[in-house]
Amino acid sequence: MNRFRFTISVLAISIFTFAFASIVQAQTRTFVSGVGNDANPCSRTAPCRTFAGAYIKTAVGGEINALDPGGFGGLTITDSITINGIGTMAGNLVSGSSGFTINATDTAKININSVLINGTSAAGGFHGIRILQANSVNIEDVNIYNFSGDGIVINETSNVKVSVNRVTIKDCTGAGIRAETSAGIARVNVRQTQVTNCGAGANARRNSRLTITDSTFALNSLGVHVEGNGATAVAVLENCQITNNTGNGIQAGGGGATNNSVARLSNNIVTNNSSAGVSIQLNGAVETFVNNKIVGNNPDGCVGCTSITANIN
Repeated sequence: MNRFRFTISVLAISIFTFAFASIVQAQTRTFVSGVGNDANPCSRTAPCRTFAGAYIKTAVGGEINALDPGGFGGLTITDSITINGIGTMAGNLVSGSSGFTINATDTAKININSVLINGTSAAGGFHGIRILQANSVNIEDVNIYNFSGDGIVINETSNVKVSVNRVTIKDCTGAGIRAETSAGIARVNVRQTQVTNCGAGANARRNSRLTITDSTFALNSLGVHVEGNGATAVAVLENCQITNNTGNGIQAGGGGATNNSVARLSNNIVTNNSSAGVSIQLNGAVETFVNNKIVGNNPDGCVGCTSITANIN
């Protein structure tokens, strides 16, 4: 009888333990803190230490909240999630990896808010935010710097929608923002964003459609580069400042492959760039509303333009 009771007790404890573990691993809202521990359940009163530790205990479509400005490490995201550092500017300090790698389902929706992503200048081509697959990615109030690759890179195989709002990107060896996809369309909206001291400020590549408004691209090797590389790429710029870059301010085309590279310009200031204000190269095109201010470059106007040379401004 005692043995039977002992067996029942063990089974009851085991069932309770597994049920509790399932509850812990499926929380809608979890928390991280600089003084947390990944062995904790990631609750507000017992937070985890890293984004990775909290992620495995967060339900699909749930939210990870930062309680303080601690450094919470890199994260690979495989399904819908919100990373929320609002009010804390949560840190993501990484070395030898990308800050966030998004390789999720094609229905996944990702939100990254108010996070500081520091790559510590590590070699190896790592990126601040690397998007390989998702339905949509929203990036707001994020600071990205010190990466040997790109600040934000979209390298998809199908359709994706990316929103970049109020983001600062600096000191990246690659592009500040780079977008392409081997099939489908990468649709990217960039608003009130600043990119400085990177390779290209923004790089629209094959099958990408970038719309950039109220943003600044300064002190980069090249301001904005549109290059289709075998497929159509389009960048629309309105109310932007492209200034003090060491190469061309805006370049459409080039790269050696067959391109269909279009830059559409309205009400931008393009000035003090070391090379041309606007340059059209192989299979590139520029469309303008004749309301841009292109002055103080070397040279001004549009190098390589034909019929629109006279009205590029």
